[in-house]
Amino acid sequence: MEGKTIKFGKNLVTTRESLAPGHNFCAGCGEALALRLALKALGENVIIANATGCIEICTSPLPYTSWRLPWMHTLFENTAAEISGVEAGLNILMKKGKIPQRDIKCIAIAGDGGTSDIGIQALSGAFERRHNFLYLCFDNEAYMNTGIQRSSATPYGASTTTAPAGKFSIGQITEKKNMVAIAVAHDIPYAATACHSYPFDLMNKVKKGAGIKGPAYIHILSCCPTGWRYPSNLTIEVGRLAVETGIFPLYEVDDGQYKLSIARPKLKPVEEYLKLQGRFRHLSDEEIKKIQGKTDRKYAKLRAKVAASAA
Repeated sequence: MEGKTIKFGKNLVTTRESLAPGHNFCAGCGEALALRLALKALGENVIIANATGCIEICTSPLPYTSWRLPWMHTLFENTAAEISGVEAGLNILMKKGKIPQRDIKCIAIAGDGGTSDIGIQALSGAFERRHNFLYLCFDNEAYMNTGIQRSSATPYGASTTTAPAGKFSIGQITEKKNMVAIAVAHDIPYAATACHSYPFDLMNKVKKGAGIKGPAYIHILSCCPTGWRYPSNLTIEVGRLAVETGIFPLYEVDDGQYKLSIARPKLKPVEEYLKLQGRFRHLSDEEIKKIQGKTDRKYAKLRAKVAASAA
């Protein structure tokens, strides 16, 4: 499908649909929406390495593909390593005059399992070596493709198939791993959070991250009606509530400087977010109060970093 480039704020985006229809994403999938928005911001001059996961499975059932861009399927554990090799190879080919000098964006795509669990060693190494690439983590907070198993990105209190809620269990008992903080600890030029429910913010950050010289990381909350157990027509509302309650704040870290993308004077109660999802329906008032306290403390720490950056 041919498209045209249009001005979007200070950036240029394409109207071309790089994700073809006919994929197998679930109805109401936030990840599919987030991916489509990201591809619009990236344009056509890209190469994508995609780890095993929902995006890979739903877009490439043999012998078909929904990709209208150069795209490679790779394993859970080596997405960042593969795109590092692509970036290094392109540099050598251009240096030797084998291919024309072009600004080809190298993009890595993975879910939370392929990022915060299985793929974190390759990602850390790629950050440390300072490869020029953008890494997009589409976080639906569990291994949704293989049966809704917990990951280190699953939030406290959520019920999954491998951390089920029951008479003596609240489900997930550990805290969600802060992958943005881990990325920032590598002193990379750019890191950010995004969500499909805030499309313009997401596209702006993807465009910015792709234009950064060096490694960039964007952590995208991707609401999942199947695994989170909510009606598929509530995907946008659930994503907005994640931000409005402080469960998933939107911010960016540009050369170590923190900036809130959505700064609310007062957060909504976390209960408004939790009550829409079946994975949290077992939580007692006491547990919800505990989650509220944890959310408030984490948000206060983030606000303090933003204030320190502005000082």
